[in-house]
Amino acid sequence: MTDQERLQTDEEWREKLSAEEYRILRESGTEPRFSSDLLDVDEDGVYRCAGCGQVLFDAETKYGADHAWPSFFDAEEGSIEFREDHSHGMTRTEVACSRCESHLGHVFDDGPEPTEKRYCINGVALDFETDAE
Repeated sequence: MTDQERLQTDEEWREKLSAEEYRILRESGTEPRFSSDLLDVDEDGVYRCAGCGQVLFDAETKYGADHAWPSFFDAEEGSIEFREDHSHGMTRTEVACSRCESHLGHVFDDGPEPTEKRYCINGVALDFETDAE
C-alpha cells in the first residue's frame, strides 16, 4: 500500500466503510460485548484489517470464544502498532493496524502461553478469510 492509499481522507474512509466500521476503525469505538459473528469462528485462516486488508492474526492464535470480543495471543509480525490510551479513566494499550492506522482494540498482559498477551479485538475491525479462499 502506498502512502497515498494509507492516508485516505475522512470523506474517502466514510465512503469505503459502513457507519459502524467507521465508528470503530476511525473513531476508536467499541462494538457491544459478545456481538461479533467472529467469536465462534473455529476454522483455519487469517484475520485481515477491515480497513485495508492487511493480515493481522492467524487463526491458530485465536482463543477463548467465551471472551466478549475475538481474542488472540499473538499478531503477525509488523502488522500492529501500539499506542497509549487514557480514555475512560484508565490507561490501556491500544492496538492499531500498522498499514492504515485503524483502531482495532486493545492488548492486555493476561493471555495464555506462549506470549501471555490477549489482543482483544473488535470483530467489526476484522475480515476473516479461510484457508480455502
